[in-house]
Amino acid sequence: MKTILLVLFFTTTINTFAQFQDLGKGVSYSMEISGALSTGSHAPMWLTSNRYGLPSVERNSGYLRGSASRSAHRDSLRNWDLGYGIDLVIPINHTSPFFVQQLYADVRWKKGVLTLGQKQQPMQLKNNELSSGSQTLGINARPNPEVRLSLPDYWEIPYTKGVLAFKGHIAFGTYTDGHFQRDFAFGHSNYDQNGLIHTKAGYLRFGKKNKPFNVEAGLEMASQFGSDHYTYTSEGYIKTANAHNLKSFWHAFIGGGSDAMDGATQNNEGNMLGSWVIRLNYDTPKATYGLYADHFFEDHSAMFQLDYNGYAYEDGAMKKKENKFLLYPLKDIMLGADIHLKEFKWINDAVIEYVYTKFQSGPVYTDRTPQIPDHIGGVDNYYNNALAPGWHHWGQALGNPLYLSPIYNTNGELSFLSNRFVAWHIGLSGHPTEKLHYRLRASWQESLGTYDSPYCSPKRNTSLGIEVNYNCTHIYKGLSFNAAFGFDRGELRGNNTGGFITIRIDK
Repeated sequence: MKTILLVLFFTTTINTFAQFQDLGKGVSYSMEISGALSTGSHAPMWLTSNRYGLPSVERNSGYLRGSASRSAHRDSLRNWDLGYGIDLVIPINHTSPFFVQQLYADVRWKKGVLTLGQKQQPMQLKNNELSSGSQTLGINARPNPEVRLSLPDYWEIPYTKGVLAFKGHIAFGTYTDGHFQRDFAFGHSNYDQNGLIHTKAGYLRFGKKNKPFNVEAGLEMASQFGSDHYTYTSEGYIKTANAHNLKSFWHAFIGGGSDAMDGATQNNEGNMLGSWVIRLNYDTPKATYGLYADHFFEDHSAMFQLDYNGYAYEDGAMKKKENKFLLYPLKDIMLGADIHLKEFKWINDAVIEYVYTKFQSGPVYTDRTPQIPDHIGGVDNYYNNALAPGWHHWGQALGNPLYLSPIYNTNGELSFLSNRFVAWHIGLSGHPTEKLHYRLRASWQESLGTYDSPYCSPKRNTSLGIEVNYNCTHIYKGLSFNAAFGFDRGELRGNNTGGFITIRIDK
């Protein structure tokens, strides 16, 4: 039903825009066909991850994809412009026999853009081709239909002489994977229906754009809310309808409220999470260097690294008694470095990243009681939530794919069973010739499982993906050929080996 509504929305939008004389100009078309073969339990990690959920994780799969799009940024001298896109996929051995990958309309006014529909959005402050992925707003899962207001490029704040600039977005959307969640989890675990999602992000750039050095810092946040939650019991499912009104949208945006299942201890409405991000850039005539960090949080204990504990029971009520704080150490973080070489064809870009998520504010969680008046907010359980299956869409992590996505689970659990880990990741890409481009991604990971369900011993994994793209325009205009090989080795993801071939035509 949602797919039908999206198609009707897109058709209506195009008919409305058709009155503009140049709407049909600058349209790009593409068609591609892809096939993948693997041995093992599923396709290797770096053949499927950080591709907006398009490839299947099944061992043998394929798809036929067709798209048309028009950019709303064709002419920067115009104050306004219109863009749109439609991207349809007929897959083999996937979660659906047909799906809409993208379907959207963009309305641009100067630097601001209003997006209506389902559109792939890039990661911020990281190399989209080589990074292991952002911890909050990644590129690993299929996009959600949404209403999104954004400043995609930096806007220089007046009266700062270009030293301070801002970009960011605010969006509200919906999930399209209700039937997938029900089919995957039914009779085994909890699932959600009719869920909503809110994301927002803001980034500040300190330093002029044309200067060698600048700093970018920001906050990315998200909330899952408003769903019908089905809790699995031995006697069947119990439905809990979470609030789905204007207050829910406000609480998702600003925080506050509570959920139907909170009980005596109330938390913010929905599943809130986010990241503090920062990046340092240094540009020279021969190379551009970057250092960055991404600190993920599920609640205030990791967001601000402290809890206020100056409370005690008095006359049957919890009252503020003193200024007392609990400080959490900053252990969980992604640290990365990248370089762009401007004159060396064999290696244009290189990335190295370190990810640590084992601490999660510690192994103890307790709310205030008459016996223990301190709140200790540990066991953050990254990407999981008691009222929602977790931070995923169609079973794929919405953040970093190093968190083992629920789609790989064989027990019907729609949760992340491996969120406490340490990992190293590298990426390389280059253009040895004008027609040939390659990228290499490799990761090593050691996981402890979760606090609630730890592994008996650490599980390790090594994943490699090598991809080559060859431009065949001398054979046929717009034709390109893409081939990839990858493998996983270890207890965490199993021993998987595979490859894919993609043929694409762009017009």
